[in-house]
Amino acid sequence: MQETPFCLRVGQLLPYSMSDSNTTDFTNPSTFILLGIPGLEAVHVWISIPFCTMYVIAILGNFTVLFIVKMEPSLHRPMYYFLCMLAVTDLGLSTSILPKMLSIFWFNSREIDFSACLTQMYFIHCFSVMQSGIFAAMALDRYVAICHPLRHSTILTNPTVATIGLAMVLRCGIFSLPYPFLARQWPYCRTNIIPQTLCVHMAVVNLACADTHVSSYYGLFLQFSVMGLDVIFIVVSYIQILRAIFSLPTKDARIKTFGTCSSHLFVILAFYIPRLFISLLYRFGQNVALNFHVLISNVYLLMPPMLNPIIYAVRTKQIWDRLLRLFTHEGP
Repeated sequence: MQETPFCLRVGQLLPYSMSDSNTTDFTNPSTFILLGIPGLEAVHVWISIPFCTMYVIAILGNFTVLFIVKMEPSLHRPMYYFLCMLAVTDLGLSTSILPKMLSIFWFNSREIDFSACLTQMYFIHCFSVMQSGIFAAMALDRYVAICHPLRHSTILTNPTVATIGLAMVLRCGIFSLPYPFLARQWPYCRTNIIPQTLCVHMAVVNLACADTHVSSYYGLFLQFSVMGLDVIFIVVSYIQILRAIFSLPTKDARIKTFGTCSSHLFVILAFYIPRLFISLLYRFGQNVALNFHVLISNVYLLMPPMLNPIIYAVRTKQIWDRLLRLFTHEGP
């Protein structure tokens, strides 16, 4: 999301919100104007239906995961503690995005206070970094469980899991702080129109009338030094996991052991593959319509919070069994 070129074409979008006379000769506006999905204003209400559905599924799904893990003592293990952290992060990310988006679609409420815009920017990037860190922590759990099963309970104790969770929170909080601080320091004298549904970092910074390369460089630094390290850690962990799996004596044992990783692999792919696609689209899709860029970016941010609880509910036997008992009222 960091290198979005949306605002470089903002001049094409002025007729949608205000005249040229109102978008020049001002400095540091107190509010920004979020256009929503440029060119598709007439169908905003219809577009809101799938996004609202995704939000409802994300809320219900993640709260259900939290409830099931809390109520089922057999799920009080590191893997499910990390899953609860992921559920809370997904709830935070989707709630940082959807309420304002839906207010644009339903009520044409496009104005957003400058401070509120920076706050939304912070939480979007903070929760995204948090998601990546939790996937790395889950990879650690799967590595220890498969490669060192006899030591799993002694290595990943509850205090250790809590420490990892706290480290993930501090990491995402600290590394995301420069985004709003850098954005706040720039002078804004071009326009206050953001051709987006939300305040992502470069969409705001590209409106500044100053040299903002430091913001771009920081975004790249965060991508490669923080989230990139998470990817490397996950890849290395799964190389070791696959080596351990293929060393098992029987095919059934290999399939069963690999099955314990399947949910984690699915959510990782649902997170990183769209991110790669978005990155390539921004760099090589200059001829792609702006409204498609906006749509696909929003879907990318909202899809993982919706899919993660569904994947874990379907692919994890313990959660699926507890969910069935919850709805059929069978058993304790």
